[in-house]
Amino acid sequence: MELVSIFLIALGLSVDSFAASVCSGLAIKDIRFLQAVKIAFFLALFQGGMPVIGWFIGWEINELIKEFDHWIAFILLAGLGSKMIYESLTKHEEDNSFNPLKLTVLLGISVATSIDALVVGFSMALIDVFIWWPAVIIGIVTFIASMLGMLLGKKIGSQTSKRFEVLGGIVLILIGLRILIEHLFF
Repeated sequence: MELVSIFLIALGLSVDSFAASVCSGLAIKDIRFLQAVKIAFFLALFQGGMPVIGWFIGWEINELIKEFDHWIAFILLAGLGSKMIYESLTKHEEDNSFNPLKLTVLLGISVATSIDALVVGFSMALIDVFIWWPAVIIGIVTFIASMLGMLLGKKIGSQTSKRFEVLGGIVLILIGLRILIEHLFF
């Protein structure tokens, strides 16, 4: 898998963390740099770690599903992208009274925003992509997106973050389609 594809996947995956960071920035009116780093670190750690877990699961069953793995990767990525688009279009204004600096809230946000990364890691195992560099890139991109989300949270509205989620979903669907086309025709 090329670096550009990995970077686009990282951008697509970081959208949920970006949106959560925007909400965190809105919830904490006087967020300080170290608080933002803490939140971004947790989001990036989970976003970069979940693909590794998914990859190990996918690697273990790869031989059993080798003949149709490209279909599974396509269905998972297209489903995930469609879910992101659907959720961004149907979400209502959220209650921003939560405190993302509390460990339990931060862990909940980190897990919730990184479940899709688990699926991506699983898909990468099916198409024989070694996971370590993609996981690092996903973590770095998520960290940067999360920092930007918190720092810009007071300046952008929820409509802008919804547009980013739709874009992230479209990117994941297109990457899944590309994997399917490459395996079927090349």
